[in-house]
Amino acid sequence: MALAQIVNPTMYPSPRIPRRFKMISPFRSISPQFSPQPPHALSRRLFLPSVSSIWDAITGGGDSNPREAIAAVRNGMQLFKKGDVSGSVTEFDRAIVLDPRQKAYLWQRGLSLYYLDRFEEGAEQFRLDVAQNPNDTEESIWCFLCEARFYGVNAAREQFLEVGRDSRPVMREAYNLFKNGGDPEKLVNDFSSGQASDYFYASLYAGLYYEAEGKSENAKFHITAACGSPYGQRSDDYMASLAKVHCLCRNWSSGFV
Repeated sequence: MALAQIVNPTMYPSPRIPRRFKMISPFRSISPQFSPQPPHALSRRLFLPSVSSIWDAITGGGDSNPREAIAAVRNGMQLFKKGDVSGSVTEFDRAIVLDPRQKAYLWQRGLSLYYLDRFEEGAEQFRLDVAQNPNDTEESIWCFLCEARFYGVNAAREQFLEVGRDSRPVMREAYNLFKNGGDPEKLVNDFSSGQASDYFYASLYAGLYYEAEGKSENAKFHITAACGSPYGQRSDDYMASLAKVHCLCRNWSSGFV
């Protein structure tokens, strides 16, 4: 999710939204960190809106409560980062009640649903998000992860959501791995000596791939490595928090530090 926006990070329905910015509580700002990549490669997971009139002006407002809905999204994100996954879903659902337009853009809710084992609902959320943001590689992968747990890996791969080309080489490789199958160790090896963010994402998605295959020890090795990496320890990227939440939910000791 290059200007600060007032709506949920994905509520700007442009298919090519920048993808990695630093969060400054309580709002997200445009401060790149831990990566010299150009702005177009930065993650929308680090955006949170700041002025609620913009989306209202675009959509006509109606009877929704966008300011309160955004506050609920922000609260949900903070609860998730603290490990309160159930509480985060409560806040995300409250945001939808306050402003139903949020429903199609709440990728954060999809992530939380995955960790509550609500895989069918999670897949639905990610499919809604990709329909609005058709170049979103990570939502496509997370839809697969949910459907792999619900239908099985082969069935999930048969209905894999195809999206546009990600500007980040590491995510292009991760996307191909999940879409076509392959060796997650190669993903990690290919990005082990590059940027800190690339190693983090390669390790995280290698671990998630192993989890989809039911190989929990391999998953633990790579996701705890992502947590312990410099990017995983210091970045305000929402996915760095997700790696820690993953460890917490799996009772792996290398989660929160």
